[in-house]
Amino acid sequence: MAGLADEGSVFGPPRRWPESDLIGMTEEFGPELAVQAYRSGVFPMPHHGFRGRQLMGWYSPLDRGILPLDGLKVSRSLRKMIKRYRITVDTAFDDVLRGCADRSRPGGWIDRRIAEVYGVLHEAGVVHSVEAWTEDGRLAGGLYGVNIAGLFAGESMFHHPTIGRDASKAALVGLVDILRADGEPRLLDVQWQTPHLATLGVIEVDRTDYLRRLSAALTLPLPHWPSAE
Repeated sequence: MAGLADEGSVFGPPRRWPESDLIGMTEEFGPELAVQAYRSGVFPMPHHGFRGRQLMGWYSPLDRGILPLDGLKVSRSLRKMIKRYRITVDTAFDDVLRGCADRSRPGGWIDRRIAEVYGVLHEAGVVHSVEAWTEDGRLAGGLYGVNIAGLFAGESMFHHPTIGRDASKAALVGLVDILRADGEPRLLDVQWQTPHLATLGVIEVDRTDYLRRLSAALTLPLPHWPSAE
């Protein structure tokens, strides 16, 4: 496993990780390794390999984006708009994944390996999708991510540009409602802060702070996920 310290967990101790967001790359990638990564504070993203090799990059950002559950910013106008959507859980995972993987979207990064592994993890109840539907029953947007104990690691979100401008935001509000329903201080990880996510309340914490928060989150119970319709 090139570039990764191999003490303790497969990713080694954080003190030996490089001072960069990318801490290593592997040719190996599968469901078990992905789960180990999230428990270690690491997440995968495909990396263009040398001489055509398919590599998986493993990231632990020096500045991590998180959304405090009590810090979600929903304006009055947005709150009014998102009431137009019906929110569901795990009813259209494949469609959400396809929407997030649409290569016509800027920065599309989801490849076949990611789709296959996260599909397996969805079947195992580790990965969940949250969907936003229009009043006439069309999928307008959604998100998916990994849930381990009190950690929800958001992976990607999308919205339909013509029927769901605020649909991904509606799905995010629905997700936060699920994660905070029983009052547990769960951790909602969004990988990196972007200007768009910052308007919704996403903040940055350094790697050490994130790993401390992660350690606490992994001791918490799973949230209650509503049954798929």
